[in-house]
Amino acid sequence: MDRLTAMAAFVRCVERGNFSSVARELRVTQPTVSKLIASLERHLGGRLFVRSTRHLSLTSEGRRFYDECRTIVDAVEAAETSFKTGREEVTGVLHVASSVSFGRTQLMPRMPAFMRRYPALRIDLQLNDRFVNIVEEGVDVAFRIGELRDSSLIGRRVGTTYRVTVGAPSYFRHHGVPKRPEDLKAHNCVVYTELASQDLWLYTRDGRAYPVRVAGSFHTNSAEAVRAATVAGIGVAFAPVWLFGEDVRRKRLREVLVDYVPRPVPIHALSPANRRNSAKVKACVDFFQAEFALDPFVSAFRD
Repeated sequence: MDRLTAMAAFVRCVERGNFSSVARELRVTQPTVSKLIASLERHLGGRLFVRSTRHLSLTSEGRRFYDECRTIVDAVEAAETSFKTGREEVTGVLHVASSVSFGRTQLMPRMPAFMRRYPALRIDLQLNDRFVNIVEEGVDVAFRIGELRDSSLIGRRVGTTYRVTVGAPSYFRHHGVPKRPEDLKAHNCVVYTELASQDLWLYTRDGRAYPVRVAGSFHTNSAEAVRAATVAGIGVAFAPVWLFGEDVRRKRLREVLVDYVPRPVPIHALSPANRRNSAKVKACVDFFQAEFALDPFVSAFRD
């Protein structure tokens, strides 16, 4: 058994969640991948996975072994490239995670330039509005909006945005325009359920806080659905400005309560501790931080 090949296959099985995807990625058969994992388990004298008909889950020993394997595989890849080129090259597969809306509006428009700069890099971009466990799912860089909660991850602040309150002109024609945050209690508000405060919208003015508990007939865990519902005239929304910027510019949406300023919202790029010194991670974070600095929607907030 080629132990390094087996370790690399094991790492990808953890990150992909099944043998079939890894087999396609490595251009081998699924039985070949299964044999590599079985050989590795025999060599180690223990089980790495608890197998079921639906998915793979790691044993506690497998979890510890994965963390070490990922570090080793990354180090070998970097060492080989360094030997061939005389310097640490930005190469290999970069696993990036983001919410759907942020990935669509902020990452994808900038991705072609990033890939032109690093042509040896392959991108695996995962867009999902659910919470992604970065370590368990093998993510190298995850872009997160809001305050950090997991101290085990390495985060760099790459931008700052702010939330706006918007609605369709047709909605305001029928229901009136809110002048103060408390007026929102009389409006149909589109509630984003993935926001930590959900239906509690927080505003400030002249140093004073104006929290307001809102309600509405449309709740969703998708920022894309929040935008679509608001443009359709269902109700009033409260979300980061980059989600609605083009809609406001084209007057599909109208911004209200502009004198009441929600708290600024940080944007972080997160990585597991064992990948923070990776050349490809540094290249990704540096590039998008520099790009975001040029865009007021993701680099500035109102005073």
